[in-house]
Amino acid sequence: MANKNITFDPNAGVAYGANVTINTGATFEETFKVRNTDKTNFDFTGYSGSSQMRKSTGTGSTTVAAATFTVGFTSAAAGEFKLTLDADDTNDLAGGRYDYDVLVKAGGAD
Repeated sequence: MANKNITFDPNAGVAYGANVTINTGATFEETFKVRNTDKTNFDFTGYSGSSQMRKSTGTGSTTVAAATFTVGFTSAAAGEFKLTLDADDTNDLAGGRYDYDVLVKAGGAD
C-alpha cells in the first residue's frame, strides 16, 4: 500500500513535491504510487531510479549530499516505488529541513 499518491504528467516537465518525515536513528521507508493524469498507473517497467537529500538552506540546498536513498520499484507496472534509508544513515542526520530529489530514467541504470 502506497504512503503517498502522486498524479504526474511526464510531458509537462514539472516536478512534483511531496513532504516526508524521517526519524533520526530509525529505518526510513516511504512508498509512492504514481498515476498519469488520466488516473491510470504510470508503468515504471524498465526504469531505474536514484535519490539524494541535502540540507536545505532556505534559498536552495547545499551541494553535499546528506544521505542517498535506495530507490526500489515495489510494483513497476502498478506505478509504485519505495525510498529507504537504513538506521545508520538516519542516525547521521542533523535535525532540520532537507531537500530531496527522486530521479527516474527509462532504460535502466547507466
